[in-house]
Amino acid sequence: MSHRGILIVLSGFSGAGKGTLVNALRKKYDGYALSISATTRQPRDGEEEGKAYFFKRVEEFRRMIDEDAFIEYAQYVENYYGTPRAYVEEMLEQGKDVILEIEIQGALKVREKYPDALLMFVTTPDASTLKLRLLGRGTETAEVVSSRLARAVEEAEGIENYDYLIVNDDLDAAVEEMHGIIQGEHYRIRRNTGFVKMIRKDLERFSKGE
Repeated sequence: MSHRGILIVLSGFSGAGKGTLVNALRKKYDGYALSISATTRQPRDGEEEGKAYFFKRVEEFRRMIDEDAFIEYAQYVENYYGTPRAYVEEMLEQGKDVILEIEIQGALKVREKYPDALLMFVTTPDASTLKLRLLGRGTETAEVVSSRLARAVEEAEGIENYDYLIVNDDLDAAVEEMHGIIQGEHYRIRRNTGFVKMIRKDLERFSKGE
């Protein structure tokens, strides 16, 4: 069987609990790695190179763009953010399943470069639950909550581009569901063509009495 890891693209509505879900998954199960983004913004207090981000100068980031060193990248205000291809490939070759938390636009860019990427979308059971979670944070104004809900309406239009939907109602159940889907993906025929060819070759050899 193939020992290469799977690139998992995780998107979802703000307030659906993507980060909490990923943290719980990695805490319970080994074999997962979280993709680390590169950015041109300045490090904040407590942020370490290679843990929070890979911090780059603007010139270096632009050179990496020219070298196609990013799986995807975007510019927000004055700073660049991107997913370095080398780090992801290293983790995949080590057999790690790499989780990339990203918005829909970036997810589709990843699918273009990695057709075998597994796209998963996280949602709450219903819109009222999502609104309650956003309000429950207590850190955002009513205007910000309304803006996030409006953004969710736009994001909902792209859900059909994903492979699986994770309804994060009960965290433990959602973790088990996500883990089960990912582990099942490792056994898909299209991910194990080398193994299938080996079996066929051996069967042909044995059938001839070799």
